[in-house]
Formats: sequence, C-alpha cells, structure tokens
Amino acid sequence: MKTIAVLGLGKFGYYIAQSLARLEDINVIAVDNDVQKVQEISENIENAFVLDTTNVRALEEAGITNLDTVIVSIGENIEASILTVMALKDLGNKNIIAKAITPIHGEVLAKIGAFKVVYPEKVAGKRLVRDLIGNLTVDMIDFSNSFKIIKFLATKSIIGKSIKDIEDIHPDIDIIAHKTKSVWNCKVDKSIIIKENDMLGFIGDMKSIEKFYNFL
Repeated sequence: MKTIAVLGLGKFGYYIAQSLARLEDINVIAVDNDVQKVQEISENIENAFVLDTTNVRALEEAGITNLDTVIVSIGENIEASILTVMALKDLGNKNIIAKAITPIHGEVLAKIGAFKVVYPEKVAGKRLVRDLIGNLTVDMIDFSNSFKIIKFLATKSIIGKSIKDIEDIHPDIDIIAHKTKSVWNCKVDKSIIIKENDMLGFIGDMKSIEKFYNFL
C-alpha cells in the first residue's frame, strides 16, 4: 500500500485528501494546523494530525519521512509553504507536489525541490485529482502544439536499463536531462544505467510521449 501525505486542508487539500482516501491501495496522512479541519477529516481519514508543517520534528513524528509522495496544499502563507517543502526534503521525501499561489511562488518551490508545482485555481479540481492519482511521479509539459516534455522519477520498468535501451525501445523520443544524486546533467551519456530515485526528462511528439507514459 502506498502512503501519501496531504499537508494543508483548505478546499483544495481537503478535496484531494478525501479523493485519495477513497482508493483502496492508498493510505492517506492528512495534516493541518487548524483543529477543526483535522477533526472534520478524521471522520474519514484515521491518520489526521494537527501540527506545524514547517517543524521537521513534528513531521517526523507523524510519519512523514521517506514517503513516495507528499502534497503541499498550504493556502496564502507563502513563507510556510516554502519552509514546509524544505522540511520535507530534509526528511527524505521523494516526490513533493506543491500548490502555488503566483508564478514567482511556483518558481521558488521548484528551485528548492518540489517535483511538480500546481496552480489549482487554474485547473478544474476533478481533472487535477485524476491527473494526480493517475501517476504521481510523472509530469508532462507542453513544449509546443505538437511536442511534449515528460519528466519522471525512475520506475521499476526502466531501473537497471540504460538510456540507450529506452531509446531503442522508443525511438521517437530523446533524452534531454538526467538527474542522479541531486545533480542534473544535460549532456547525458546514453550508456549509463538508470538507478532508483534517478529523474529523467525526454522530449518527443505527443503521440510518442503518450505511448511512453503508458509504458512507465
């Protein structure tokens, strides 16, 4: 069973947490500093905590360490949002999805380690939940009207393979970046073997990227 933490239970976070909790194979940890919000969601989510998400020790005691996915849905407090992402990185959480209020806020979150930044006010809630649940470790970006970039954490289907192996199987996509041990490299040696926790970026036409997405 996969554990996903949702930090911040405003309208967006509450909706995401409730939607994830309905799935049989996902255990949800819900967190907010508002007692009333936590009491409300605890009716459906057992692991609901009142705590300061910027406090590393409090997050650790709640079990929010080394998780595959954490969703940061903190409202207008941009400082708390940034400090929370930093604390989550310190605790070894791999895939941090963070809500942003402004483009500058989003840029900062991405620079300090958020894997994906979302602007829920711009995207319908149901669509966003569907995309999150579909594959939490993959981000697809429109490069142009006909090309996409796909950024993702290494999955079991490619760990142990070389980048050349992947491009041989999917000849219509091309590697553009590879991250290992927190270091991005844009000049990629295609003979390197992909390891767990590596991150990769590929570019290709929409059809080819969609096909690759399904392969992952």
